[in-house]
Amino acid sequence: MLILPAIDLYEGKAVRLTRGDYAQMTVYSEKPLSLLDDFAAAGARAVHVVDLEGARDGNTPNFALIRKMKENTRLLMEVGGGIRTMDTVAAYLEDAGVDRVILGTAAVTDPHFAEQAVMRWGDKIAVGVDIRDGMVAIRGWTEQSGLDAFAFCRRMEEIGVKTVIVTDISRDGMLAGTNRELYEKMSQELQVHLIASGGVSGLDDIMALRAAGLYGVIVGKAYYTGALNLRAAAEALS
Repeated sequence: MLILPAIDLYEGKAVRLTRGDYAQMTVYSEKPLSLLDDFAAAGARAVHVVDLEGARDGNTPNFALIRKMKENTRLLMEVGGGIRTMDTVAAYLEDAGVDRVILGTAAVTDPHFAEQAVMRWGDKIAVGVDIRDGMVAIRGWTEQSGLDAFAFCRRMEEIGVKTVIVTDISRDGMLAGTNRELYEKMSQELQVHLIASGGVSGLDDIMALRAAGLYGVIVGKAYYTGALNLRAAAEALS
């Protein structure tokens, strides 16, 4: 299983939100580039990057920083936040050189766009499914879409999406443990590469997700607060 430490960008800084609330934001680093070296030194092979301003507003204010980050690391880099047009997908994949982009709001509001992107870029396209009360949330978690999360995931599977990142918003940033029941059920019902996000509190959560057959797990606040030793986690998964 792949472990992906997360860098959530806001105004060029690495931050974390609590339950997706922009009013509950903690700045953990003003030098996101240095975090990439820390992750690599700890044994990580990939990094999960989100432009939080882009996710909320539908633009790419941190694009130049993300391109520089990719230029300065050999880690597999997946990027999400504000990716809502084919031009933006192309900019990230072809200009910035990131390895995978994550469609969120756009995949929900315009499924045809997601299908076109998959047809053009294949497995470089992932979809992020942010869940609140069993429903898909959009626009940086600020709105409910009214779509059932499982039904949406099945639709993405049908159009050829290979990687799905599922975030349980209620657990995100809480260090209260990941929603193991949700991920176990999704792993059983879906044939995609499933990446869990939200609430990872330590190595026990990570090992439980691996036992459930998940492809990957994203760690954020647990790393930044020291609750999770990234090197130990990477070694346990090797």
